[in-house]
Amino acid sequence: MESLAETPWDVTISGTGLGQSLLALALSRSDKKILHVDKCPYYGGSEAAFSLQEAQEWADNVNEEPGQSPFEDAEVHSPSDSRLSSSRAYTLSLSPHLIYSRSRLLPTLLSSKVYRQLEFQAVGSWWIFRPSEANSNLYRVPSSREDIFADDFISAKSKRTLMKFLRHIGKPPRETEGETEGQSEEENLSMPFSEYLSSKFQVPAELHDPLLSLSLSQASAQQTSVEYAVPRIKRHLASIGVFGPGFGSLLAKWGGGSELAQVGCRALAVGGGVYVLNAGIESIASPSNFDNGDDARMQIKLSNGESIRTKFVVGSHWDLPGQMGNDQPSCEKAARSISVVSSSLESLFPITAEGGPLPAGAVVVFPGSSLGQAEDSRPVYLLIHSSETGECPTGQSVIYGSVRLSGPQGYSLLETAIQKLLESVGDAEAKVLWSLRYTQLGRVGDVIDAAQALKSSSPSESMICFPPLSLDHAFDDALLEMVKEAWKIVQGEEAIDEDFMKFEDREGVGDEETRSP
Repeated sequence: MESLAETPWDVTISGTGLGQSLLALALSRSDKKILHVDKCPYYGGSEAAFSLQEAQEWADNVNEEPGQSPFEDAEVHSPSDSRLSSSRAYTLSLSPHLIYSRSRLLPTLLSSKVYRQLEFQAVGSWWIFRPSEANSNLYRVPSSREDIFADDFISAKSKRTLMKFLRHIGKPPRETEGETEGQSEEENLSMPFSEYLSSKFQVPAELHDPLLSLSLSQASAQQTSVEYAVPRIKRHLASIGVFGPGFGSLLAKWGGGSELAQVGCRALAVGGGVYVLNAGIESIASPSNFDNGDDARMQIKLSNGESIRTKFVVGSHWDLPGQMGNDQPSCEKAARSISVVSSSLESLFPITAEGGPLPAGAVVVFPGSSLGQAEDSRPVYLLIHSSETGECPTGQSVIYGSVRLSGPQGYSLLETAIQKLLESVGDAEAKVLWSLRYTQLGRVGDVIDAAQALKSSSPSESMICFPPLSLDHAFDDALLEMVKEAWKIVQGEEAIDEDFMKFEDREGVGDEETRSP
């Protein structure tokens, strides 16, 4: 077998994050010579999933090597408690996200034949925290017309205004006399969502935050535009019932995005790709004068001391060396936390429709005002995963917290929100057994043109750099579009849009399902 240095590589992929791993999947049937490296000793990049011990080691590395990853200021809190199980009993994800039933990711996993290696579970209820004198401060957000009519909190008049709003956003655009119906609304898409609800539909203020939570906006209703909120609420509502009654979003069992990344890497390994962990890219040199033409290859030096030659190199800003010439990307920051709690929090996981599955995930939103902040403060999101996800032992659960603030202020709000949640679930024994806090860097907002976004972040067509990942709580379909653009660049004239991620079953499918990269 040829050594790494002797092999003329077609593509070198740096990093095993979700973008690079989906590209690995896309190229797994291409017959190209592909080397996939990662400076880390584990798969998954920003979507990695860890045991407790691995999480501690990760936090130490983040703090010892600032600027080397899209994370900073990591800290682990581990009170001594006999209820905490062994380290390997936990699989905790750095970047948990929801996958809507209407996401383009799901048909891609189906057409690429890797869906058999994944198990998805339902995300059920959305909850809003409302400070009150009642026993529970949690209000379940109605996510369907049936929920609205059955809701005891909403008055009959408010139900009518709410239904008017839902009917309006549910209407498909209809063109009449050369103009699109609803054009007047389009002219005001930049207005605050709260103003839009009040002025156009007379939706009472107490329903603004529940409606906003369905959009997963990380800003208040006053700071969120109609243009941002309405399409996302439509996505939420349109996704309900696609795969079963009562739910519209999913999570991947056993570690979320980490599972998706490993499936992509496994497919490339089965297809002949070569994997090397603990070996990042230290430097990249352009082809020499005597090495030109169609077979021109860049010289790459790996951190393990080996040197290779490759036509294309693909990665993210944090997986490629600085001398590539790509500037530090512009990023927003979000404070995140992972908390293992000593309760199943089963009241948060009701079956949401007759005949529906028992959910394994729930969303709890704390408007800024509910935490003693100003009315226009950013909300805190808590994604709750039950033990059915395989992330923690039975009788426990995992709370993934996020707020688009960084540093001590963000961490303090996350801690307050988690404590208020535990006080509201009716389990006096519920407490945090272990927690990890960190700040994540990423992108906020939509990518309008995936091809342009990829081009803008890449130094050249032969050196492809993915932009920073989205900080959204839902899987970002734009990432899949950027992967497709990278695939087209690598494939060149062989690329046909209709062929992207569309594969026939391999012979001996069972081998592909069990072999790891």
